[in-house]
Amino acid sequence: MGQTYHDLFVIGGGINGCGICRDAVGRGYSVALAEMGDFASGTSSGATKLIHGGLRYLEHYEFRLVRESLMEREILWAMAPHIIWPLRFVLPYQKGGIRPAWLIRLGLFFYDHLGGRKLLPPTAVLNLRRDPAGRPLKPVFAKAFEYSDGWVDDARLVVLNARDAADRGALILPRTKVEAARRKNGLWEIDACDMRTGETSRHQARMLVNAAGPWVDQVLRAAVGETEARHVRLVQGSHIVVRKKFEGPRAYFFQNPDNRIIFAIPYEDDFTLIGTTDRDYTGDPQDVRISDEETGYLCAAASEYFQAPVHPEDIVWSYSAVRPLYDDGASKAQEATRDYVLKLEGGADEAPLLNVFGGKLTTYRRLSEHALEKIGETIGAKGRPWTAKSHLPGGDFPVEGYAVEVNRLRANYPFLAEAHARRLTRRYGTRATELLGQAKSIADLGRCFGSDLYEAEVRYLVRTEWAVTAQDILWRRTKKGLYLSADEVQKLEEYMAVIPANLAG
Repeated sequence: MGQTYHDLFVIGGGINGCGICRDAVGRGYSVALAEMGDFASGTSSGATKLIHGGLRYLEHYEFRLVRESLMEREILWAMAPHIIWPLRFVLPYQKGGIRPAWLIRLGLFFYDHLGGRKLLPPTAVLNLRRDPAGRPLKPVFAKAFEYSDGWVDDARLVVLNARDAADRGALILPRTKVEAARRKNGLWEIDACDMRTGETSRHQARMLVNAAGPWVDQVLRAAVGETEARHVRLVQGSHIVVRKKFEGPRAYFFQNPDNRIIFAIPYEDDFTLIGTTDRDYTGDPQDVRISDEETGYLCAAASEYFQAPVHPEDIVWSYSAVRPLYDDGASKAQEATRDYVLKLEGGADEAPLLNVFGGKLTTYRRLSEHALEKIGETIGAKGRPWTAKSHLPGGDFPVEGYAVEVNRLRANYPFLAEAHARRLTRRYGTRATELLGQAKSIADLGRCFGSDLYEAEVRYLVRTEWAVTAQDILWRRTKKGLYLSADEVQKLEEYMAVIPANLAG
């Protein structure tokens, strides 16, 4: 068993682990990252997929978190304008409703002025009798507030952070489980196992970063031997996807009688995403599934607002994930803080360990910077903060330049249908040309697995983004699982079983 040496060894291939890894290697640290499954296969692909300030967090006085989140929206949009873009939210208002109009106005005033908004449009008041946003809603809703936040392809955000970290020199180890981590001679000694081949490897590191998300406590217990409680509260959030419930690009923010909120968001052109739930979870995070109770709750909550009710039989897909929130003692799951906490252990004569608790997609970059501050204080600083002005792979074009990129792609590859070109630009940005290569016709893209998913794209994802299974392709890289039939999925699975051996050809 060979042994490699690193400044940092990161456990966890979700957004926090990949973000820390990318920031660290970009500053000059030598970094390795191990993820026991596929990237974003846990919490990071189970979110509502928003880059948002967190309007509802103002009710819990989380002003620091909201301000940081608001500031990050436009920074992240500029970093990755192919997978992040602005979204307008319509908040229907009914007199005598859950929250009075003055409170909503106050929250939206903070939203407009707390975070240095420059490009996103300001809040507005809508007359739902005249505005198209009122058409799918029940007539009782005559007025609405409208504000801006952002949308993100969450799983791709994670994968692109990992890809950029690898491009900068990090050792990225997907489907690799850390079986043991022990302090030895002032360093960490880490034993890892490749879950596909069974091969083991040993690594030494000056510092260990535990960013295992819902498994952060399990890593501490099983790998490191820690037994004391670590203040993690697991909260389940579930979503449903139905056929498109409304036209137009805007999303909806619905208030429920139990003080919770849900979103109804345009999703993948032909669908509507509805979520999320909030409930405490005590099971294995790998086994989390949406419950009948949650399904009923989301259908009923959306049906309170839409003229056409949402029924369980309308659901074409659902997903559920566990959020590892820092346990601040809140009585209700929806009141638990969404802020992050970084806890440092060891140092001096003992190899240091940084544990990452909580966080959300919007603040991952700032969380990473704060983690690097602690890392620098502990093992010596390298480089300066750099990610705020950086681009993720494929995102090196102006924030409002998506349409230009689509037109450029179609000019270079005139055989692409417009919808296909739009999708490739949304998924891969400027790197879509790497995927398409020297293709002169649609036939040059190889076999079609269904919809507009071609062999060239599958091979690109295997070659550059660590895709191994059909599920990796269909749900975390492309969302084409919404479109392929069972027979088409089976054919893709058969292809994925043999493609690694042929990829070099």
